[in-house]
Amino acid sequence: MEATMETTVINGVEYVRKDSIKPGVVINTDNIVLIRTYSAGVHFGTLESREGKEVVLSNARRLYQWSGACSLSQVAVDGVKLSGSKISVIVPKITLTEAIEIIPMSKQAATTMMEAEAWKV
Repeated sequence: MEATMETTVINGVEYVRKDSIKPGVVINTDNIVLIRTYSAGVHFGTLESREGKEVVLSNARRLYQWSGACSLSQVAVDGVKLSGSKISVIVPKITLTEAIEIIPMSKQAATTMMEAEAWKV
């Protein structure tokens, strides 16, 4: 069952309210991809569409920093060591305009990283 989460928009970006994420809600991790962009960093989520360098992800997270993998290829296959990694909150949808690498994630890596607690200061 796909999660339905309350969202809010700030400066044109849609965010998921932390208090709308219920324990036990599972996001389908079968089609999760990892995206490396030219200037917006690394993101992962469900690939909704791709046209040229523009990619739209749903249920997306940003991987700000990672530990336990030497490359994004290894991140996509093995996941990350959660201690030492910084993974953002889930946003319902994001459009990335300069995607330069799209890597399908293993179910194990996607599950671990999608279920990780969001990093905060």
